[in-house]
Amino acid sequence: MRDLPEPPGSAWPVIGPGVIAAGVGLASGEFILFPYIASQVGLVFLWAAGVGIVTQWFLNMEIERYTLATGETALTGFSRFWRHWGLVFAVMVYFANLWPGWASSSATMVTYLFGGDATWIAVGMLVIIGLTLTLAPVIYTALERVEFVKVGLVVVFLVVAVVFAVGADAWRELPRTVTAPEFPTELGFALILSALVFAGAGGGQNLVQSNWIRDKGFGMGRYVPRLVSPVTGRPEAAPDTAGFVFEPTEENLGRWRRWWRLANREQLVTFVLISFVTIVLMSMLAFSTVHGVPGLANSVSFLQVEGDRLGELVGPWFGTLFWVIGAISLFAAAMGIVDYTSRLAADVIKTSYLPSRSESTIYFVLVWGLVGLGCAILLAGFDQPLVLLVISACVGGLMMFIYSILLLVLNRRVLPPQIRPRTYRVIALVWAVLLFGVFSALTIWQQGDRLLDWLR
Repeated sequence: MRDLPEPPGSAWPVIGPGVIAAGVGLASGEFILFPYIASQVGLVFLWAAGVGIVTQWFLNMEIERYTLATGETALTGFSRFWRHWGLVFAVMVYFANLWPGWASSSATMVTYLFGGDATWIAVGMLVIIGLTLTLAPVIYTALERVEFVKVGLVVVFLVVAVVFAVGADAWRELPRTVTAPEFPTELGFALILSALVFAGAGGGQNLVQSNWIRDKGFGMGRYVPRLVSPVTGRPEAAPDTAGFVFEPTEENLGRWRRWWRLANREQLVTFVLISFVTIVLMSMLAFSTVHGVPGLANSVSFLQVEGDRLGELVGPWFGTLFWVIGAISLFAAAMGIVDYTSRLAADVIKTSYLPSRSESTIYFVLVWGLVGLGCAILLAGFDQPLVLLVISACVGGLMMFIYSILLLVLNRRVLPPQIRPRTYRVIALVWAVLLFGVFSALTIWQQGDRLLDWLR
């Protein structure tokens, strides 16, 4: 039992977790998936990005609600219902992220610039990621700086793109996403539904909002030590309990309301705004450059065609800039994915199974385990192995379906009545359950045959 810490007077000191979420989420969806859809059918599907991002905003805020009130992560809260819930999600996140696709995509874009072997470049990138995450004194701070730089570079690029490359046709097409929205199933139901559900973040990334706001010092998370490097970091004193509660006095409830407003504002002006604007402008750029070009692939090779086209329309410097920003963006996304995959698992193992061990040491082992697996997969010659991609697609939607239900139960049962979610937020969680439930069922049904064929 402790009092809720006093919140800062403005949102500036708490800006960070939403930027990291947007930065990690700005990956293949924003650079490939939505631009590819725009190149095929125009901008009539951008409404889906808004629906997906707003749904994830509600989801992120319910994840943050529990951590703000207790200092515990949502996974620890789930484990209070059943000890192994956290382990279930940690294993699912690992399966979803085994294939180092973001590092491989970043390496491929580097080859567009300088040539070379994408496999060995990707291996080098994974090693750099491992060193960065385990040598930084405070891991959250290092990740925050990387993602701030990435988001800043993307914003600068998009400003330049709006001036030099986005044509009048794209601006005339943009209102159709509201006036004539479509669900272009001719591109494949799985592709379209994936874009709807995973706009912004998706999968296990939403769950790590708990860890990121705790390390930033949100609410009761200020009483919990941050994750530091076992090599260069200075360990912080750990409490004797996993989490805390505050007595619902008028003073604490007043602080809670201010914390809740700050947390919502931080997510809106960072995660929601950055993700949506990026998807819209990157889609408009693709529409202006490669709309109607036949034979485009929904893969990283799409970016080579778009970069070549930008070089023709604006100048070689702009195509090169596009590939540089894409390579940096996908590399930063890969770093964030390695971090959150290892961070979630380390929190679970420390809290539920190895309470006497250092979370930083567990994190160190998990980071290098994931880096080693990624390098082994790449060096074994697998080129986007089908089984890993199918597992990732199936696991991501199923995971979000399950933890949407658990969040609904957790925040309505465990938290004091004064800070439980209001009716409209409960409705938003029910919508998330239905959306992700339908998505996961359809994905498993559609992809199941492919997986069985591979196993045969």
